[in-house]
Amino acid sequence: MGDLIVLRHGQTEWSRDGRHTGRTDVPLTARGVADAAALAPMLARRHIAAVFTSPAARARRTTELAGLAGGPAGSPTVKQDPDLWEWDYGGYEGMTTPQIQQRRPGWYLWRDGVIPGDAAHPGETVQEVGARADRVLARATAYLPDGDVALVGHGHMLRVLTARWLGLPASDGRLFRLDTGTVSTLGDEHDEPVILTWNVPFAS
Repeated sequence: MGDLIVLRHGQTEWSRDGRHTGRTDVPLTARGVADAAALAPMLARRHIAAVFTSPAARARRTTELAGLAGGPAGSPTVKQDPDLWEWDYGGYEGMTTPQIQQRRPGWYLWRDGVIPGDAAHPGETVQEVGARADRVLARATAYLPDGDVALVGHGHMLRVLTARWLGLPASDGRLFRLDTGTVSTLGDEHDEPVILTWNVPFAS
């Protein structure tokens, strides 16, 4: 059985500045490009059976720079999976935590959630993000008998996905800090799901 390789996309201006970036398509910074490209040699040593990426440009670009797309004949096809989109932050899209807390003192995403935004940003509950993560895992794990599966996406979504892999509630994603430009691996020990590595910078 292979492992799940969990990649958070490289840095963007919004992630650098702490702005909640759900469905807004923000490109990688120069550092984000360099971090993603630095991952390619490590991934080239893995036997990757399938690649799933968020449709967001920042995730797709990370996938390309990391050498997971456009490989030689026989390379896995990259599948864009809408369920890998980041948490829809609704009316908090583009805001930092301190800005939100000016309106809602003590606000904490994992406990208090988001407010509705416009038609493009209706917002999601953590349970709705968890349901999307479950669908991603169902599709991805079908390929694990053939090798590793790479999942390229976003910080909060991948934290929720990790919690669900471990059989925890979606809200327990709060326990797993995940920085931009990092790779993590999920696997099993004695047939029980575990974290094998976590939050390792691309350049490591």
